[in-house]
Amino acid sequence: MFKNDKANIVLSGFMGTGKTSVGKALADKLDMSFVDLDREIEKREGLAISDIFNQRGESFFRQIEKEVVAEYAKEQNIVISSGGVVVLDQDNIKVLKNNGLLVNVTAKPQTILQRTARTSHRPILNVPDPLAEIKKRLKER
Repeated sequence: MFKNDKANIVLSGFMGTGKTSVGKALADKLDMSFVDLDREIEKREGLAISDIFNQRGESFFRQIEKEVVAEYAKEQNIVISSGGVVVLDQDNIKVLKNNGLLVNVTAKPQTILQRTARTSHRPILNVPDPLAEIKKRLKER
């Protein structure tokens, strides 16, 4: 299955599907390290993801994200929780697959809405009908 026994497990999926919760539990069970790429970006930039988007723009964020992906993809024996759209970039997929197994974490739209409704840092869901927005974006994927 893996090129070596120190390969990574990369969790991808839409926001609110449980990548971080599943990732932490999986890392603990398999005695692996865990990293949440969005949290790493926030640490490096000293800003929340939503603030990075608002202050520096999406293209700046995507460039930083690509750098962080490349860095952690080189590591071994870690569970990586990727940002929601990391795997929509072919370069990111290539580098992550080189030393890891990509797993898509899913949830029903209603579950995603319940999980994300309590937070305000999800700008794409700050719309009149967030459930419709979730369904639309899931269909696009």
